[in-house]
This record gives sequence, C-alpha cells and structure tokens, in this order.
Amino acid sequence: MTVRKEEEFGTVKGLGSGQTEYKTVYSPDVLEFFDNRFPDNEYMVSLNCPEWTGTCPITKQPDFATIYINYVPDKKLVESKSLKLYMFGFRNHGCFHEDVVNTILNDLESLLDPNYIEVLGLFLPRGGISIDPFSNYGKPETKWEMFAQERLLNRNAQVLEVNNR
Repeated sequence: MTVRKEEEFGTVKGLGSGQTEYKTVYSPDVLEFFDNRFPDNEYMVSLNCPEWTGTCPITKQPDFATIYINYVPDKKLVESKSLKLYMFGFRNHGCFHEDVVNTILNDLESLLDPNYIEVLGLFLPRGGISIDPFSNYGKPETKWEMFAQERLLNRNAQVLEVNNR
C-alpha cells in the first residue's frame, strides 16, 4: 500500500486542520473534493448519514432522517469530513423532504461531476406519514444515464431493501 503525500489531497483544507468550525446554516461552500486515484475503475461509493436533522420550513419543527448517498465517481471524490459539515448545515435550514434530497444531489453533482449519483432520504414520520424521496442523475449520453432511469423506475425495491437491513 502506498502512503499518500499531503500534496496529493489538492483542495482538501478542512481535514486535520485542528479547529473545526461547525456552521449552523446551509452552506455548499464547505464541500471539498480530492482527486480519484482510480478513474479507470468503475466503483460505487456509499455514504450514509443516519443522524441527519433539519427543520420544517412551515412549522419550524425538527425533521430527522437517514440520508443515503451512492455515487460512481469520475475524476473526483467528496471528502467525508466536509460532507459531514455540509450535512450539519441543514439543522436550522428550513426545507421540505423532497428539497433536501434534490439539494444534496445537485450540490454533489456540481462539485464532483460523477458518472452516477443517487440520494435517498428516509425521514421519520410526522403526523403518521413518512416521506422517502429519491433523486438520481446519470451522466448524459453514457450508460449511466440509462442506469439512472432504471434505478428511478425501481426505487421502491431500493427502499424496501434498505428498510430490511
């Protein structure tokens, strides 16, 4: 195994920087990436945030969810500490459940330009109803565009799979 040199981490500034600033407002600016060392390999990265919290924009009541992010990287990978700080920013940010998954997807797609990405939010029920939005993206004119369409059409199977873990 090769030890990576500090200069290989490119734009990553937050990891190991000592004092961490935990923002309490939504800020996609905290997201950082590093170069994919294996851009010729097709592989999926799964990131799970089981303690996501946000705020209902109308009632100001807290919302709780597990957010699942899966992506097939191209040239960039998201740095996990920056993702954690990004997720913290939703705590006081009022947004509907559907907005959450689409915002996360759009911010990560913009940062990473992945081959494929999907975001699933499993929100705890409020008023007896749970909402589990799913959003995905496949790079246009590649096999990942078709993959995204298939995953979207089979979304309920994915939710059942996650819930049966």
